[in-house]
Amino acid sequence: MPVATVFPVWGTYKGFMITRPAWLQRISILMTEKPKSPWGGSGDDNEGPRNPWSIPPGGNRGRGPKPTALDEFLRRARGTGGGGGGGSGFSGFPTGGGGKAIWLIGSGLIVALWVIFTSVHQIAPQQRGVVAYFGRYSETLDPGIRLTWPAPIATVTKVDVQAIRTEDFPEGGTSENLMLTGDQNIIDLAYSVRWDIANPQDYIYQIRNPKDTVRAVAESAMRAVVATVTLDEAIGNGRDRIGVRAQDLMQSILNEYNAGIRIQGFAIKQADPPTKVIDEFKKVSAAQQEAESNLNEARTYAQQVTARAQAEAAEFDLNYAQYKLAPAVTRRRMYYETMEAVLARTNKTVIETPGVVPYLPLPATRGRAPDPVPAALPNPETGAGQ
Repeated sequence: MPVATVFPVWGTYKGFMITRPAWLQRISILMTEKPKSPWGGSGDDNEGPRNPWSIPPGGNRGRGPKPTALDEFLRRARGTGGGGGGGSGFSGFPTGGGGKAIWLIGSGLIVALWVIFTSVHQIAPQQRGVVAYFGRYSETLDPGIRLTWPAPIATVTKVDVQAIRTEDFPEGGTSENLMLTGDQNIIDLAYSVRWDIANPQDYIYQIRNPKDTVRAVAESAMRAVVATVTLDEAIGNGRDRIGVRAQDLMQSILNEYNAGIRIQGFAIKQADPPTKVIDEFKKVSAAQQEAESNLNEARTYAQQVTARAQAEAAEFDLNYAQYKLAPAVTRRRMYYETMEAVLARTNKTVIETPGVVPYLPLPATRGRAPDPVPAALPNPETGAGQ
């Protein structure tokens, strides 16, 4: 707005007001005031040197500093032309008629944003939304854009039901995890448990610390199973059976708790004796393996001997059956077979009738001295006594 006193009253003439132009007022002000230097006062000892960049005295007399954009906004909000009317509330906010409108608009925007951000929920494909009204479970939201009552009336907790979580024992893998086996031996067992969320409602409301609960139940189940097996089974081929039994036992315990957790499996990564006795244990294991090897060799030899004896017995039974059918023929055949087996392993010379050359240089007899020839052979018809 223009300055209110552009043409101030100069005087009256016959009842009419005579005004003075603004340019004439400015000239009169310049003529009445003493000229002042921008670097100091004009003869006044009280005035010291002045900053040349500050506003010269009298240059802005009667006027305040130029209003800022915030002052202009507040002035218009009060609904006054020059800032004299209306009052200001706490921290300078308007409280007049225009101020109430601004308060209403701002409150409406805040409420709208609050409703939008607390009522509209985007559930990812791997998530489920558990809805509770005033802290009581109401429903489970499927993936997608879902609407509920705004907070604090309704609260939505998003749960990832597809993520596979893994718990390692011992945690960090830097320490020993000693367990007692069924044959009173100690074993250092390292394993891991994989699990996921099967029921989001039970997972949130039935157990307080899901991770701690899973770890406690897993360790309890594994110790219970290891206490029923021997050391050889734990460090040998019985690991898979131990993992399956521990998984079943752990799942049954969690189902009793209504934990909403599904166990995916156990994985035994290490099964060794304690570090302090591992050298002695290796020696014992080597001795056991040697003993087992000797036992296997003995069993093999026993099986061979048994099989050979069974074969001879079967052959004897067959010969006896033939002997009962023809005793004379069977005796002669057995005699010939026996003599053939005996004579096959010796060097021999056969002399049948007198007049045969007593020495036969046969190739089979070159390696040994010839047998002495008797002076006279007995007559087979008269016998050896004649």
